[in-house]
Amino acid sequence: MVANEQFEVAVIGAGHAGVEACLAAARMGRKTALLTLNADSIGLMPCNPAIGGTGKGHLVRELDALGGEMGLAADDTCIQVRMLNLGKGPAVHSLRAQMDKRRYHERVKRAVEAQENLTLIQAEVTRIQPVTSGGFLLYTQEGMVYFAAAIVLAMGVYLKSRILVGDTAWESGPAGLQRSEGLSDSLQTLGFTLQRFKTGTPARVLRESLDVSEMEAQYGENPAPAFSFLHQKRTMQQDCCWLTYTNAQTHQVILDNLHRSPMYSGKIHAAATRYCPSIEDKIVKFADKDRHQLFIEPEGRSTSEMYVQGMSTSLPADVQLAMLRTVPGLRNCRVVRWGYAIEYDCLTPTELTSTLMARNLPGLFTAGQLNGSSGYEEAAAQGLLAGINAACFVLGEEPLTLSRSEAYLGVLVDDLTLRGTAEPYRMMTSRCEYRLLLRQDNADLRLTEKARRFALVSDLRYEKLVQKRDSVEKARQQLRGAVSPGEALETYLAALGEPMPKNGSTLWDLLKRPQVCYTDLQALFSALDPLPEDAEEQIDALAHYDGYIQKQMAQVERERALENTALPPDLDYSRLDGLRLEARQKLAALRPGSVGQAKRVSGVSPADVSVLLIYAKRGFDTCGAKKSQAKEVCE
Repeated sequence: MVANEQFEVAVIGAGHAGVEACLAAARMGRKTALLTLNADSIGLMPCNPAIGGTGKGHLVRELDALGGEMGLAADDTCIQVRMLNLGKGPAVHSLRAQMDKRRYHERVKRAVEAQENLTLIQAEVTRIQPVTSGGFLLYTQEGMVYFAAAIVLAMGVYLKSRILVGDTAWESGPAGLQRSEGLSDSLQTLGFTLQRFKTGTPARVLRESLDVSEMEAQYGENPAPAFSFLHQKRTMQQDCCWLTYTNAQTHQVILDNLHRSPMYSGKIHAAATRYCPSIEDKIVKFADKDRHQLFIEPEGRSTSEMYVQGMSTSLPADVQLAMLRTVPGLRNCRVVRWGYAIEYDCLTPTELTSTLMARNLPGLFTAGQLNGSSGYEEAAAQGLLAGINAACFVLGEEPLTLSRSEAYLGVLVDDLTLRGTAEPYRMMTSRCEYRLLLRQDNADLRLTEKARRFALVSDLRYEKLVQKRDSVEKARQQLRGAVSPGEALETYLAALGEPMPKNGSTLWDLLKRPQVCYTDLQALFSALDPLPEDAEEQIDALAHYDGYIQKQMAQVERERALENTALPPDLDYSRLDGLRLEARQKLAALRPGSVGQAKRVSGVSPADVSVLLIYAKRGFDTCGAKKSQAKEVCE
């Protein structure tokens, strides 16, 4: 079969993962195609009209630091901005912003259309065929055939997707869009193991039908923080969100009709997301709660639709209306769109490497909800990584991989590819063991230098990074100076309830105190230069959490030895005497690249890790040795 057109990289799917993948590959100079079922759904937000949140905001900042588009687009089209968890430490501070959904889609679509080296094609890919000499042929419903040296699959929740509302079910993608028909079968033919997952969305109600006097106003913060490191805080017009609660009457309506929910009637067999449960699930699983929060959020400035966050449901429409009208502020609401559940096919992510390439199909990369994750941010982050690595594959260059100690994106990919997931995976700060090192405020210091290798970092972005890094280092040098006691310092510390420092203390020692900040010290000591806000934020965090940061860095160093102990890709684990049977089977299937990765594989025990280290010490030249010999090597 002769292809109608040839590309170096082809991306299938134009959601948040597909957009980041195609932009990254094209910006790296590769001739790239973006194929989508509907060119009017590029960067679509079919569920929550928001970006960021706990853990997710970290991913958006990392995306931006690596040259991605989501943070820039979010800053351009947000209508409310809030920094979450400010009552806690900086490790869990997470930016979240309400989007104007339509403007966000339009902003992202313009970026795709304007990108050099990128061709947008509206088409349904129905079959993927590997080419013996390398690359892939993509067959479309319209009869076209495209060749690509590398491909990124980012079909989201569209694979044989099905919508469910009460007793009714129909074949459809989200928000009434066309689903993908042939690719599930094609992927199975290629050897992939598919899973069936489920997610859902709440109803949308008309703003004019709400009584906001019965709800609590939720305002954004001004000046508003930005996702992108290229942007400063700015004062902006912000829309209000509203907080209300379910009540006993709401819960009774749901319980009386629970048998009509597809989740409880047996119509849904797919695995549901644990961390974004439907309202039915909340009422059943948290029966001790007498109320649940609901946030009423605007979908944009060109529509009156409001998103009822916290009330995702697949109950019948009449039940949805009844339960909504028991809620304060929604008693006379008019529903524009009903909530629904959607189930869909997705891959088993343990069949991927840490580059997001299929283990058994070189050049085929996957990203986003297709990999079993949930959320716009998780999808976009994977898309960027897959796009970079698809371009690297074409160029014959080393791919980008990120460890758990380098990025939340590293945690995300490591969790998916080594541990897998039995339900839609959601990023949370609790999944990261090095939270103090991977704060959202230092994502540029951690990652932008890495992205420069791939030509994804502009000169302006790099200059900003250098300025910030130099400012932080200069301040650290100045803070090594000794404290000079004085009346002003004594007054300042007394107001904080802090004692005067002992002789020989440095300014750094003083800044370690929780209530002391760099701005105040700079006003008290002329030896300290004023700092830009972003550098000042770094210095305060580094000082206040210095001891904990040092402990985490030491932990990283201890683990690095395991990460640097490579495991041969063709290692015959069945010949490693001392490994338990389960460990042999899991390691043979997943093929971890290092002992550190092997340690994180489910079913591999500390004793198994010790055996791997024994053989690694001998260069794996004792495979098949007796246990007594292995013990001798260890000793």
